Amino acid sequence: MNPARTALIFGVSGQDGAYLARLLLDRGYAVHGASRDAELSGFGNLAALGIRGKIAVHSAMPTDFRSVFQVVRRVAPDEIYNLSGQSSVGLSFAQPAATLESIVIGTLNILEVIRTLDRPIRFYNAGSGECFGDTDGAAADENTAFRPRSPYAVAKAAATWQVANYREAYGLHACSGILFNHESPLRPERFVTRKIVAAAARIAAGDTAKLILGNLAIHRDWGWAPEYVEAMWLMLQQDAPGDFVIATGEPHSLEEFVAAAFAHFDLSWRDHVEIDERFFRPSDIALGFGDAAKAAKILGWRAKTTMPGVVTRMAKAERC
Repeated sequence: MNPARTALIFGVSGQDGAYLARLLLDRGYAVHGASRDAELSGFGNLAALGIRGKIAVHSAMPTDFRSVFQVVRRVAPDEIYNLSGQSSVGLSFAQPAATLESIVIGTLNILEVIRTLDRPIRFYNAGSGECFGDTDGAAADENTAFRPRSPYAVAKAAATWQVANYREAYGLHACSGILFNHESPLRPERFVTRKIVAAAARIAAGDTAKLILGNLAIHRDWGWAPEYVEAMWLMLQQDAPGDFVIATGEPHSLEEFVAAAFAHFDLSWRDHVEIDERFFRPSDIALGFGDAAKAAKILGWRAKTTMPGVVTRMAKAERC
């Protein structure tokens, strides 16, 4: 507990931003959050966690250097967490330019502000396991080459290399967390995991509409979001900065996820799900999972909740 520490979270209104804000409050931080328009944002996730009134919010556009500079100078944080940017892999195919700008330019502006202000600010950047692409059935670790297969992954890969460059060139305490999929009830329904669980709950309550999905054969490494934000915080508590893969190490197919979600409501998914090739992506990762051995060794972090537990927790939340 260090009540003197101040944190600034870009992207505080999202799933990870809300859980991270709660964790930092629990650790005694003064927590500030940045949103593109703090006056109009409802900050529903912060409200859902009961912490909206405990967060000082500011309007800041990460793609606008002046905007970032002003909020960082005003808040004077000890730690900055960059969780902002377009976060949907599927949407990135429809909006590639906006995705690249929000992630790459947003990250660059924050790094440049830290360098320009020349303060001992510790910086966390949200990377993604999507950067690795297909790894021929092997778990990806920090030494695995990036082979991105979506505009989102291309942007995240570029931002991760930006962070490494500023760390090496200017001595910044800057880290990227290369996080594999992590879910919670705070996910919006445009994310397939929440879409599945929410649909199963509605059907169990009497809804007759079919759930339309794409490729169920893909395999992903799904963890529990509140655990993953703890890894973010741990990275900035280390004496030496570095990048870390954060994952459960267990791949599961999307079909397994669907089956588990419907089974929680005593339903057979095959009776309620239809496959539509329009939901298939132009290119996709067949199998993606991570090796978090470095995080276990240096951070003392290990995933406690794997896919079955994630589904159970999300389904229970839908019942409430």
